[in-house]
Amino acid sequence: MRKSIFMCCKKLTLVKFLFSFLFLIATTTAMYAQDAAEGETLFKNNCAACHNTSDETLVGPGLKGITERRPIEWIVKWVHNPQAVIASGDKYANDLYNKFNKAAMTPYPNFSEAQIKGIIAYIDAANAAPAAPAAGAAPAAGAAAPAAQSSGGMMEVLLVGLLIIMVIVLIALLSIVNSLSKLSKAAEADPSKSFFERVAENAKSLAANSSVKTGVIVLVLLLGGKATIDAAYGVGIHQGYAPEQPIKFSHKLHAGQYQINCNYCHTGVYEGKGANVPSANICMNCHNAIKRESPEIQKIYKALEKDEPIQWVRVHNLPDLAYFNHSQHTNVGGLECKNCHGEIEKMEVVEQRSSLTMGWCIDCHRQTDVNAKGNAYYDKLVEVHNKDSKTPLKVQNIGGLECSKCHY
Repeated sequence: MRKSIFMCCKKLTLVKFLFSFLFLIATTTAMYAQDAAEGETLFKNNCAACHNTSDETLVGPGLKGITERRPIEWIVKWVHNPQAVIASGDKYANDLYNKFNKAAMTPYPNFSEAQIKGIIAYIDAANAAPAAPAAGAAPAAGAAAPAAQSSGGMMEVLLVGLLIIMVIVLIALLSIVNSLSKLSKAAEADPSKSFFERVAENAKSLAANSSVKTGVIVLVLLLGGKATIDAAYGVGIHQGYAPEQPIKFSHKLHAGQYQINCNYCHTGVYEGKGANVPSANICMNCHNAIKRESPEIQKIYKALEKDEPIQWVRVHNLPDLAYFNHSQHTNVGGLECKNCHGEIEKMEVVEQRSSLTMGWCIDCHRQTDVNAKGNAYYDKLVEVHNKDSKTPLKVQNIGGLECSKCHY
């Protein structure tokens, strides 16, 4: 009896141990994933302008395998105050400093050790992720669907347009045949008149016809009215506007090739009403060491010497009567910059790709699903909506079409 009780207790202890071990692994994995997620945000907002997660050199060295090169304690000290580590005579720090032309790294004394470990966790996770060509092929195939749908819609418009043109041509041909028939009859009745005389007589008779006059006047009024309405709708629309900037800044190079996060320069894009235009000091975070001799970079130096802001020309400008909040759309709504600004990472010169009209905004609110995932604020709204509807909760369902949302 005692032996059986002992065996039962032993089995229970083993089960508890295994359960605790598995719980520990799960908790550690979850914490690591959370650290990596926070680290990704920190890396993209602060580090991506100068460093790659791979071993490829950008402005500074690639960070792949950084923990294999230096211990975590050294990395924390370096991030907090790189100049102090260099001044201490550390060989690795001085070699690194000299290798990159003595370009000083920006210190981040406010980063906690946990945040720095989160960045490292993100770097490790980025390098541990396997290359998946099949997964890459899937979005391409999926991306082809909207293109095909758009192409199909364009074909329908073209076919309708061709049909209308054919009807107009047919009417014109019938009119010509009718006129030639009349001319032929007139020639048989009076063969003494020339062809041009008969044409002139027909033209005079058409001009004297009240029905023809009315038809011409109505046609002119319709065409004039349409042109006026089209012009009125175009007032204040600057689609395609691409002004020349005081400095030839390439988003294709910075956001495309170097993949610098928009938030690095436009600091309010996720947290403020406006995205903010970057100051010259932000440019100097990199260009105090990179391409200093470039004529365009020299313009930044001159602006700093004169203590004057760079006079950037605004591209996207909404009227004062419309209220727009960047953070509501990017942070809460989860929209990407290109949803409104187009593929900014491919633009040498920034231009206004969207019309930014009220109709354009309303169409977006009608079609866009509410980003309710992980946001408890929307839980009750989603629950109530799903009781009466099988379609996803749209922005229009939560007041996205109310006038006061955008016009105070």
